Amino acid sequence: MKKMLAFLLVAVLALAAFGCSGTPAASGGQSGDKVIKIGVFEPFTGENGGGGYQEVLAVRYANEVRPTVNIGGVEYKVELVEADNKSDKTEAVTAAQSLMSAGVSVVLGSYGSGVSIAAGEIFAENKIPAIGLSCTNPQVTLGNDYYYRVCFLDPFQGTVMANYAFQEGAKKAAVITQLGDDYSSGLGSFFVKAFTALGGTVVEQQFQTNQTDFKAILTEIKAQNPDIIFAPSSIATAPLLIKQARELGITAPITAGDTWQNQTIADNAGADAEGVVVSTFFDEADTTNTVATDFVKGFKEYLKAHPDDLEKNGGEGVAIAAIEAAGSTDGAAIRDALAGVTITGVTGDISFDENGDAKKDMAYLNIIEGGKFTFLKTVSIG
Repeated sequence: MKKMLAFLLVAVLALAAFGCSGTPAASGGQSGDKVIKIGVFEPFTGENGGGGYQEVLAVRYANEVRPTVNIGGVEYKVELVEADNKSDKTEAVTAAQSLMSAGVSVVLGSYGSGVSIAAGEIFAENKIPAIGLSCTNPQVTLGNDYYYRVCFLDPFQGTVMANYAFQEGAKKAAVITQLGDDYSSGLGSFFVKAFTALGGTVVEQQFQTNQTDFKAILTEIKAQNPDIIFAPSSIATAPLLIKQARELGITAPITAGDTWQNQTIADNAGADAEGVVVSTFFDEADTTNTVATDFVKGFKEYLKAHPDDLEKNGGEGVAIAAIEAAGSTDGAAIRDALAGVTITGVTGDISFDENGDAKKDMAYLNIIEGGKFTFLKTVSIG
């Protein structure tokens, strides 16, 4: 099933972060069991609801893989507490506060850098570590001792895509970003910086949140005759941009960041999506990592057993390692232990730099061919 594959990318990060970032606060369950509550801070609804729900399912699967954690010889049951940030910065603060009130020990999320940045201060004030699964804007972790992430960053991703464009012979690039969206504007600016440093020229256009008609800005872009288009935006926006660009006769290759690695984009844009290239952090066809191979098999089986969840799509992890290294349920102690954690997970070796960001030097590039994403190449930047 095509939709099943769409979950793999976020799921590998969820499994990496799930064990990997717990700040377990011990509490008594109804049966008297020791319980650790982990918050799931994601957009179930709103513009990024499709991507957020993928991460929710991934965390639920990770919970099945790692349902307990051992702290000082005592077994704790892991209990998920889910909160919908509704893809909105104001709602994100409310959702974060609800998780604090629920007594979670660690938070996973969010899909969307803007909501992650908005909630970051709440987590820090309460000394509850948060682990971003796919929020790639540097501002998520910068200056926040309690925010970590297991994915790559936009400066790296933007450079990867700029290098790809230039190596493919592009001298002029059109960059399309969404006003007020931290992910879109941030990734777009890093692409511009890297592409111009290589000697290329850039024309830029922006659109409003919830905009559905892009023909005006695309007409402006067509007049500039770019060699390539880079359009980091939401899953919902992507097929509209792609189809309208092709309807206007724009033939330049279209590229984007990791958010576009979603089968619904290829399905909704149809033949117009052929040749779209995106950067991402994982490819299921890579069999060099046995942890990843085992994970892909297990997660596909999980999704087959949960068909209702699938249709709603619009080894140890770092957290477990940090909890056990700290030997404590104290948030600050877990945070300190997390900084020194090094594991080999589904996405490869994971350790953190001084900002709490995963040290990454490689990205996968995938291309839509025959209506589905296929591996194109890997790109490393020193």
